Amino acid sequence: MTNDHDLAFLLKYRNVAWYEDGAVRILDRRVYPRKKVFVTCRTHQEVAEAIRDMVTQSYGPFQAASVGMALAAHQCADKPKDEQIAYLQQAATRLATARPTTEKKMRLITDGAELAAKNALDANQDAADAIMDYTLGFLEDKYYRIAKIGHYLAERIPKNGTVMTQCYADCDLGMMLRACKERQNEIKLIVPETRPYLQGARLTASVIYDMGFDVTLITDNMPAFTMLTKHVDVFTTAADVICVDGHIVNKVGTYQIAIAAKRHGIPYYCTGNPNSVHPSIHSVHIEERNPDEVLCAMGRRTAKKGVKGYYPAFDITPPDLVTGVVTDKGILGPYELQNYYVM
Repeated sequence: MTNDHDLAFLLKYRNVAWYEDGAVRILDRRVYPRKKVFVTCRTHQEVAEAIRDMVTQSYGPFQAASVGMALAAHQCADKPKDEQIAYLQQAATRLATARPTTEKKMRLITDGAELAAKNALDANQDAADAIMDYTLGFLEDKYYRIAKIGHYLAERIPKNGTVMTQCYADCDLGMMLRACKERQNEIKLIVPETRPYLQGARLTASVIYDMGFDVTLITDNMPAFTMLTKHVDVFTTAADVICVDGHIVNKVGTYQIAIAAKRHGIPYYCTGNPNSVHPSIHSVHIEERNPDEVLCAMGRRTAKKGVKGYYPAFDITPPDLVTGVVTDKGILGPYELQNYYVM
């Protein structure tokens, strides 16, 4: 049994991104759950484009990058060893830089895949198979560690309490729900829609519903009032980057909800481990996506022609708004994250 057991459809390894038979299949989260469609990539370049074009989000791009490296190994398998290694280096760069905000984290994945391929080639073994073994290994390890995070977070949620989320926390969300189910804690969840891709409406709410919990969807301008009227107990998110200095980089909208939570005395717990490659917020590049995307909803334009848009994909929540960071080693205060590396 793999560590994705008892989780929702969206969180199963093979339903995120997978390499098999010379192609990579990526679940198209842009249209889920209205449609259950997999994008098939025949080259690693197409995988990079899928990551860039938001076919998959949250942890999805990291898994897609790893299986994309397996596809790259398949593409160059008929080349001499030195040329294969050079090809994989180029593929790693293309995949890791598909989303600039997470490039440093992505490099850790692609570097691991590249090393697995080199070791396989030195042993006259199939590089693509070796990368898939590496991918499954890091997924099993990741899900194991996130299961710990889920249990630590579940301990902070009152019996039958109400939790507000933001964006799509992916496996962190699933593991927290699995831990609550084990504790027979029938929590309720409130989910902002998270425009313009509506990850909250389409992904987060789907996972919560599929795992048997009560879930209510709200629009992105309702969190503060909802905190009052629905008696929210905990606000929690994952993060695209957790800086060692305590700053949280997550889907845009997190900052304003954290401000509202602080005003109403609601604790904010961010899940994930601090990123040593980001010692401070100054090392993070905030991605700005195509501004036209905010002028549309589900493929239809909602603003008059000539109106301009602005689309920062992430925002920055300062440490004074964060109650704690829930890591696989326990919960740390936002100003204590350097201790993670000596625990």
